[in-house]
Amino acid sequence: MEASVILPILKKKLAFLSGGKDRRSGLILTIPLCLEQTNMDELSVTLDYLLSIPSEKCKARGFTVIVDGRKSQWNVVKTVVLMLQNVVPAEVSLVCVVKPDEFWDKKVTHFCFWKEKDRLGFEVILVSANKLTRYIEPCQLTEDFGGSLTYDHMDWLNKRLVFEKFTKESTSLLDELALINNGSDKGNQEKERSVDLNFLPSVDPETVLQTGHELLSELQQRRFNGSDGGVSWSPMDDELLAQPQVMKLLDSLREQYTRYQEVCRQRSKRTQLEEIQQKVMQVVNWLEGPGSEQLRAQWGIGDSIRASQALQQKHEEIESQHSEWFAVYVELNQQIAALLNAGDEEDLVELKSLQQQLSDVCYRQASQLEFRQNLLQAALEFHGVAQDLSQQLDGLLGMLCVDVAPADGASIQQTLKLLEEKLKSVDVGLQGLREKGQGLLDQISNQASWAYGKDVTIENKENVDHIQGVMEDMQLRKQRQNMVDVRRLKMLQMVQLFKCEEDAAQAVEWLSELLDALLKTHIRLGDDAQETKVLLEKHRKFVDVAQSTYDYGRQLLQATVVLCQSLRCTSRSSGDTLPRLNRVWKQFTIASEERVHRLEMAIAFHSNAEKILQDCPEEPEAINDEEQFDEIEAVGKSLLDRLTVPVVYPDGTEQYFGSPSDMASTAEHIRDRMKLVSLKRQQLRHPEMMTTES
Repeated sequence: MEASVILPILKKKLAFLSGGKDRRSGLILTIPLCLEQTNMDELSVTLDYLLSIPSEKCKARGFTVIVDGRKSQWNVVKTVVLMLQNVVPAEVSLVCVVKPDEFWDKKVTHFCFWKEKDRLGFEVILVSANKLTRYIEPCQLTEDFGGSLTYDHMDWLNKRLVFEKFTKESTSLLDELALINNGSDKGNQEKERSVDLNFLPSVDPETVLQTGHELLSELQQRRFNGSDGGVSWSPMDDELLAQPQVMKLLDSLREQYTRYQEVCRQRSKRTQLEEIQQKVMQVVNWLEGPGSEQLRAQWGIGDSIRASQALQQKHEEIESQHSEWFAVYVELNQQIAALLNAGDEEDLVELKSLQQQLSDVCYRQASQLEFRQNLLQAALEFHGVAQDLSQQLDGLLGMLCVDVAPADGASIQQTLKLLEEKLKSVDVGLQGLREKGQGLLDQISNQASWAYGKDVTIENKENVDHIQGVMEDMQLRKQRQNMVDVRRLKMLQMVQLFKCEEDAAQAVEWLSELLDALLKTHIRLGDDAQETKVLLEKHRKFVDVAQSTYDYGRQLLQATVVLCQSLRCTSRSSGDTLPRLNRVWKQFTIASEERVHRLEMAIAFHSNAEKILQDCPEEPEAINDEEQFDEIEAVGKSLLDRLTVPVVYPDGTEQYFGSPSDMASTAEHIRDRMKLVSLKRQQLRHPEMMTTES
């Protein structure tokens, strides 16, 4: 009988084994009666279950039954006592009926249990609760009877359920594990048994073992009463719940479970090995079959950027399919490595062979994919360089086909610079095309190394012919553009032409500036003959600079004429710059000559005046010559008149030297000198005037 079957009855606590013992070490069975009518059938079932728990050795020492009738009627107590005769007559040694105080005294005479001892088979005594200690030690009585023994019926019932569940599950599990282990031994001998779900245990061995260990820990635990220091045994000690039985079951379970784990490990290893073998063959068969066929079908490199990109996209699709199988390879390699680390010698050779086979095939296929990808990338770069070079050559040709009209020097220089840059870019592009093409040819020459015996000579020849044809075509296109040197020379001449015209115009500007400086700043005639001579010498050097500027402009204009004849174009210099140059030079010449005349007249005037005005003349007779005074006066007046006359150019325009105030200052100085000469003349005529003045 199991507690789980009669659990509702057991929860009513109609009877219980508290764990207490009498003085003969017999177990104490307590039947607590209550005010309600006790179901005798349920009590009988409870007693049958409780008396089935102790061992035979324990039963042989007999039971002391405490019938607590303090809350019940006498006829119920009597019925219970009589029922004990039928339930446990041989095991009961003493029945203690706990009576209520002075309640049954008059009825005792009607039924004396001691007279029925021989018929009942055990002794029955009526005793008050406070006198139970005459027969049972207080430490073996529960608190209901004034004892110190602690008893929790629901705790006991729960532990009992755990014990019975563990016993049932462990016994069943032992049978299943034994069947599995024995069947596995036979399967190992036949070498052809695999894991079958029908041979798996119905319960988890780990859970059962854990339950057993927890139960054993409860059975071995002693509880201490902290109030009086007395020791009380747990209701589920080794005598009540068969601790040795639990330990024996645990030992058997551990043994069988260890064997079962080894069986499972062996089966799992074999199953894993078979799965690995199957997956390895799947990977190898696909890579050497459809995967290799995909690569064999892809041999071209394309004839343009778009074609190469299409081939690259197709190759990426192939790589994507391969990646899925490579992921399987990585997983399989990790599983094989884990099995190799386990160190099972019987499987090492097979595992290493599988690993080597898988690695060889995967690495070879990965190398082919990488080679193909590199080849397509090189082809794409080659076609990209070829396309750029073709566009550069088209641009260069278009530039050469357009006639260059001389607009201005800056635009021609910019065009020439652009032409040089295009030529340099074409040379760099052509060199890059050769390098890319040669690298691609080298890669194609190695293509046969992964062709799986397939003859790729024809395919390679088409690729090689295409690459060489592109490079030769670009070289010929560059060579046919021989107009480049002619165009460069023509543009250089244009640059030189515009440079000469610009420099000639600059020479005109310089000459104009010299003329302007001559008229505005070269106005002084000097205060004496010596200073005037210095001014004349400076003027001549100034004229030399102007002459050099004019000659430089003439040479530049002559060069423009030659360049225009070479370029077959009309120069603007002959119609514009040359007349300007000649006109400015003519004006400068006229102004310069006028400046020379004025300086020469000033030198003559100052020289003669200074001779006369000296205090101690060397030749007095010369000074007295009237003609000399007249000549000085005439030169002075002529010079004054010339200062008021403008410079007249061939076109009729007039230009004065300096400002009116500048000319007035110069004229005033000449007049002062003339006054001094006149005064000197009067003194020579009338010597007495000099004496008077003295």
